[in-house]
Amino acid sequence: MSGREGAGAGRSAGVAGVTEPADRRGGGRRRRSGRRGGDSGTREAILAAARTRFGDYGYDGATIRGIAADAGVDAALVHHFFGTKERLFAAAMRLPVLPSELVAAALAAGAEEPGQSLGEHMLRTVLGAWDVAEMRATFLGLLRSAMTSEQAAGMLREFATETILGRIAEVAAPGPPGADGQFRAALVASQVLGLALARYVLKIDPIAEAGADDLAAAIGPTIERYLTGEIR
Repeated sequence: MSGREGAGAGRSAGVAGVTEPADRRGGGRRRRSGRRGGDSGTREAILAAARTRFGDYGYDGATIRGIAADAGVDAALVHHFFGTKERLFAAAMRLPVLPSELVAAALAAGAEEPGQSLGEHMLRTVLGAWDVAEMRATFLGLLRSAMTSEQAAGMLREFATETILGRIAEVAAPGPPGADGQFRAALVASQVLGLALARYVLKIDPIAEAGADDLAAAIGPTIERYLTGEIR
């Protein structure tokens, strides 16, 4: 998916809740920028425009300026309500936790319990978030959309690459060519996403019934090897 906004023109939305912008539906006239009556209505208009833009152009291609234009508000007002594009995306997709904050907690120096590796701590943190029903439902909804729609997959891939994998790559050990931080981060993602599919979508026993501590102890060392160990 291209980072240019024009690359997504004419595509239908592939994410639940996403609709075509008003200026594409025919007969719609773009509203003048400015504050709407009531903060609640303004916020919801921005979120609706964001879902459309992210669905049409992906995470990289959607801009705060474009979202503001579709919502009929100033770009400064979008920043006022949501701060950053990541926070806007999280709100638009109804993520109850900001992914970058979850990753920061998982990678925090010294956060591990005595005798626990970073890989185990990371997986235990992720499993703890998935134990929250609202977080798990939202995450699985996005994952299922990505599995059935290339458009949704591209949007989620761009978001994960910028806000999650980059941070994991920063703490990964250097490696030989082909085994740099980005490669290591992608290996971690493959392990975590595979676990999510086995545990929550396919519900494969005994993975589906295993406790978080048992899974962290069993899979954590593999994640630790992906992060810092020999992989070639």
